[in-house]
Amino acid sequence: MTRRLRIDHETCTAMRALLFAAFAALSLMTAAEAQAQSQQDFQLVNRTGYTIEEVYVSAASQDSWGDDLMGDNSLEEGQVLNVRFPGGSNECAFDIKVVYDDRETAEFRGVNLCQVSRVTIFYNRSAGTTRFTTE
Repeated sequence: MTRRLRIDHETCTAMRALLFAAFAALSLMTAAEAQAQSQQDFQLVNRTGYTIEEVYVSAASQDSWGDDLMGDNSLEEGQVLNVRFPGGSNECAFDIKVVYDDRETAEFRGVNLCQVSRVTIFYNRSAGTTRFTTE
């Protein structure tokens, strides 16, 4: 004997709404996770007039700089380095260090990479100082 399950129109509509809500929640969670994984990603723009040989970016809470992001490459005047993070961190405050081709260095502390998508570095020759702006 086969039994038939009868679902009235109201129950069917309620089940569809529930499935739609669950799907929407899952989609939003996936988008939020993707955004959190890349929230620290940024572009580093060299407007110093000099070649940058090494770039280091580390969480402000860390005691070491980690690996040079440039590897065997260099960042010439006007060039942009896209810095990508693997995700999994909610940290926002980062330190950035650049090393020029003459071995001089500049460090920028506590840059909030959760609110920044571009860091542009400038050098003031007359003052002998390096500064940065964010967007």
